[in-house]
Amino acid sequence: MTMYGPYVAGVDTSTQSCKVVIVDALRGTVVREGKATHPDGTEVDPQAWWDAFNEAVKAAGGLEDVVALSVGGQQHGMVCLDKDGEVIRPALLWNDTRSADAARDLIAEYGEGDEEAGAAWWADATGSVPVASLTVTKLRWLADHEPENARRIAAICLPHDWLTWKIMGTGRLEDLRTDRSDASGTGYMDRATPTYRRDILAHALRIDEDVARSIILPEILGPWDVAGRGDESRGWGEIMLGPGCGDNAGSALGVDLKPGQALLSLGTSGVVAAVSDHPVADHSGLVTGFADATGNWLPLACTLNASRIIDAMMAVIDAGYDEFDNLALSVDDAAGLTLVPYFEGERTPNLPDATAELKGMTLKNSDRAHVARATVEGLLNLMKFALDAVRALDVKLEHVVMVGGGAKSRAVLELAEEFLGATVTVPKSGEYVALGAARQAARVMERAGKAQ
Repeated sequence: MTMYGPYVAGVDTSTQSCKVVIVDALRGTVVREGKATHPDGTEVDPQAWWDAFNEAVKAAGGLEDVVALSVGGQQHGMVCLDKDGEVIRPALLWNDTRSADAARDLIAEYGEGDEEAGAAWWADATGSVPVASLTVTKLRWLADHEPENARRIAAICLPHDWLTWKIMGTGRLEDLRTDRSDASGTGYMDRATPTYRRDILAHALRIDEDVARSIILPEILGPWDVAGRGDESRGWGEIMLGPGCGDNAGSALGVDLKPGQALLSLGTSGVVAAVSDHPVADHSGLVTGFADATGNWLPLACTLNASRIIDAMMAVIDAGYDEFDNLALSVDDAAGLTLVPYFEGERTPNLPDATAELKGMTLKNSDRAHVARATVEGLLNLMKFALDAVRALDVKLEHVVMVGGGAKSRAVLELAEEFLGATVTVPKSGEYVALGAARQAARVMERAGKAQ
């Protein structure tokens, strides 16, 4: 007789939407799913996330038969709560860049005016050199631009923490929970241990460290710890809640990434995330030293350009996807033609004002086929730069798991191993963040059952 169930749920509360997948924990298969959109913008009222979650749950057929749930979500977003648990101001998302000056100030302050020394201090302390996306920079911006709101802060959490807390439904700030992966992206978690740096929090908010200790931060749970229970008054039944995770850690868990492997996501931007058995510190700031969702670490490098490199050059040579791939593979190499693919500046390497250019054009290589080939090679060389930045931190990488829209390109797939210097596989497409969260929920449920 075939066994089914129990069912677990994985949630991805991303920048654009909320996705809910219901998974058979025994078979690991998705049995149903739902989705709801989030509002546009880089500043969002968290209530929109709660509304979208409930809409996505309804679209997924409800949670009545779900016994465990975990939330994965966008990292770094700043959610500030007052003593009553009310949101003080709309959340600033990871892609809100108003805190860029604050990031530069924080680096300079810890380096006593020396940017290199400041960057090294931050990398050694937290694993990351501040950029505008990190929560710590947004808190400094708040202290400088909205001091009244900063003074009202009783608790600080991240988007996935807040949604888990809402699902819990207790309303008690002391019940806020998070995990290592998301906490490691705040800029105020210790690089090597899952503990908060209250001194950094105090410095960012320009407050005394004693005052910073009074601010409630989500308890950092172990990967398979129970965060709490869902609010049964909503008709969900008894749901065990996992600690959740950041989106990149969720994706890595969703594809079952292991040490020695890297997840390469070719979306609008490119992300290289590798599982490491040790924490890293990159003084250059190219690689951020996040934790993963299993107890390991997840050094990560991000590029601003990825699949849109191909999109841009398809327009230049007036080719569709299939024709572009055929053209790129119709020649053995780019014959000296090189595409520098910095269409929107670049973060890895850190060249924010750079532009794209074609170099080395001759009468022999200035045709559509060689331009297409140079485009694919330019994309893969950029991804190799990111991979090598992670490798330089003594992280062994022999296998790349490639996902995202760019991974659908036949030319990219055929050339990837040659240019990346690693074995490349492409998993079945899916909602990897939500699937990773569901996998965590299943493990939390299993571990809790064994403990009883």
